[in-house]
This record gives sequence, structure tokens and C-alpha cells, in this order.
Amino acid sequence: MDELTTRLLLTVNVVVPLVLFMAAIYLGLHMLFARLIPRPASPVLWFFSVVTGPLTRPIRKFLPAGTPEGRVRAVSFVVYLLLWLAVRAAFVGMGLPRPS
Repeated sequence: MDELTTRLLLTVNVVVPLVLFMAAIYLGLHMLFARLIPRPASPVLWFFSVVTGPLTRPIRKFLPAGTPEGRVRAVSFVVYLLLWLAVRAAFVGMGLPRPS
């Protein structure tokens, strides 16, 4: 492999798992705060709904109509967590050098 390809793969190896991990963390925090904060008009819940809205939208298309919002968040959390693990496993399986 030439140097440019190696650098590109190392960059993707860092960025893609990081983004998927952050998505899972934000969805997990949204689920936690949705249970802890009883007010639906809370600014904290608004923030998390804005941040996680683009994450749940693609998953919602595969769920039946009328699925409760909590279930959509939980399914999205599991999907992004599994994607993160799959990407990490794929890059470890490629045998790339670790980023330093």
C-alpha cells in the first residue's frame, strides 16, 4: 500500500468510529435525560432532540408508523452501537498500523 492510501485509511479509521461512538453516546444521554426530566418543554430535552433528530430519522423509516419516540431512540442507539463495533472490527481485521 502506498503512503497516501495508508494515510487515508488511518484517517477513516479514526473519524468514522469516532462519529459513530459520539452518535451512540448522544442517543444514550438523550434516553437517560428523557427518563430523568419529566417536563417535555425542557431546554435539555430540546437540545438532545435537535442533536439526535438526524440520527433517528433514518432508523424511523424502517420502524412501523406510530412507534413511540423512546423506542425509536432505543433502536437507534443499538444500531449505532453495532455499527461502531462493526467498523472497529473491520479496521482491526485490516491490520492497519495504529494511529499514533
